[in-house]
Order: sequence, then C-alpha cells, then structure tokens
Amino acid sequence: MGASSWSYFVPYQPDLNAALEALCEKVFTSGDYWWARGEIGRSAGSYDNRPATMADLFADEWVQESGTHSILDMHHVLADGEEPDYGTVQPVTRAETLHYAGTEVLTRDHVSAIDDLARQRWFGRCAILHGADGSPEEIYFWGYSGD
Repeated sequence: MGASSWSYFVPYQPDLNAALEALCEKVFTSGDYWWARGEIGRSAGSYDNRPATMADLFADEWVQESGTHSILDMHHVLADGEEPDYGTVQPVTRAETLHYAGTEVLTRDHVSAIDDLARQRWFGRCAILHGADGSPEEIYFWGYSGD
C-alpha cells in the first residue's frame, strides 16, 4: 500500500501534546483513519466492527505493522532537545521557519513553504500558525505514516 500523507489544522493551545491527544481522539472517534482489517480506500468509519478503543486498535498486529495512515500513528510531540523517533512529531524550529518561509511568524499562507519538512515515514511535524494580528491561532500537524 505504501505510506500516506496526512495533515490537520486544530485550534491553538500552548500544550502541543494535549493538542495532539485531542486530535487523535477526534480522528479515532470519527473513524477517519485506515483500519488494517478494512479495504484500501475505505475509512474505519465505514465499519461497525472497528475497534472501540485506541488500545484495542493498536493491539491488532496488522495495525502495528501497517499503521492507520493518519495522525493516530503519532504518539508524542518532541520537546526541545529530544531526538525524533518513530511515531513522534517534531515542532518546526525557528531556524526552519526563517529558512523556508522567511519569517518567524507562520500563517496558513506559509504551509506550502514548510510542507516538505515532513520527509520521513512514521514521523510527523507541527507548526504554530498565526492570525492576521500575529497571535497564535492554529496548530498544523502533518506527516507520513503507514505501510
């Protein structure tokens, strides 16, 4: 099947891990992910017998190997100094924003400039996006996962 790209915009909150957890809960509840027991191209939401909890979902060996092709495959937003690892989300750095977008204050208009920062499968990125007044407005999560 190969890896799938995914991206999400969520309301800003200062705790990036809490934002990731809330997003994962929303995606899981909606069934907007690929379930390894389902057909390619159909979301888990199409199945009444999909797992009832994320623990049940990830207890499935097929899901462990193939992933969900969604943010559910990510489990932790890295803090400064932490090394990226499988299933982690790395915030865009100040140096990256300056290099790729030419500014430290990213907006939705800068998303295309930073999209290529997510290059590896099973890793995600996130960026805080600002409104017209310069205040944080959204968090953009994106990456690739699944086999």
